Amino acid sequence: MIECRNCEYFHRDEAGHVSFDCDPFTTVKEPECLVKWQLIKINQMVEAYRSMLGYYEKLAPMQNKLFKAMERELGDMDEAENWKYGQDDDEAEDDRAEDDPAEDDPAEDDRGEDDRGEETNW
Repeated sequence: MIECRNCEYFHRDEAGHVSFDCDPFTTVKEPECLVKWQLIKINQMVEAYRSMLGYYEKLAPMQNKLFKAMERELGDMDEAENWKYGQDDDEAEDDRAEDDPAEDDPAEDDRGEDDRGEETNW
């Protein structure tokens, strides 16, 4: 088995980073080269994922501020459209309380009329 450092496609830079110029489809010298190439590619993917996570961590506070600002804007838009309905939030709550069907329910009243029209006292 050829060691990678003796291969013509192997390169090491001044910082010690290893790179390969080999193509797994055309320039593979031994079967172990494919396994090593896969490990290198997996390491590259992991490093790219870590850098992406670091970038997302930097963006997280800005995203939170953006979401809060959007929620405020949407709330302001909803408040601004209340004039279309002709009532404020307080009036709408009062109207809902007045229209509550549970208050008109005769079953909740101790006194009422039965089916014959006679007054009963429960």
